[in-house]
Amino acid sequence: MYINGDAELSDTVAEYDLVLANFYADWCGPCQMLAPVVETIAAETSATVAKIDIDTNQQLAAEYGVRGVPTLVLFDDGQLAERLVGMQDEAKLRSVVEAHA
Repeated sequence: MYINGDAELSDTVAEYDLVLANFYADWCGPCQMLAPVVETIAAETSATVAKIDIDTNQQLAAEYGVRGVPTLVLFDDGQLAERLVGMQDEAKLRSVVEAHA
């Protein structure tokens, strides 16, 4: 699910219990390597994955303190629960998500 703007992210976080927000950029190599891992997490866990392009959502990225990409922010019941910066392997990402599931 692609997010464009603060209102869409707020609505998504309010609607779903567990949301993994993936702040990325098309030009970012590690973001491209992380994409299949995030897709697997979306398919195999209870987390809803929200993809946020930092180039088109600079204000939203700044609001969440995104200084480097990829940055993954996990929301649990509407609250920011975890923040991961940089490339993550599937096992690490899965364990973080499942700890909040």
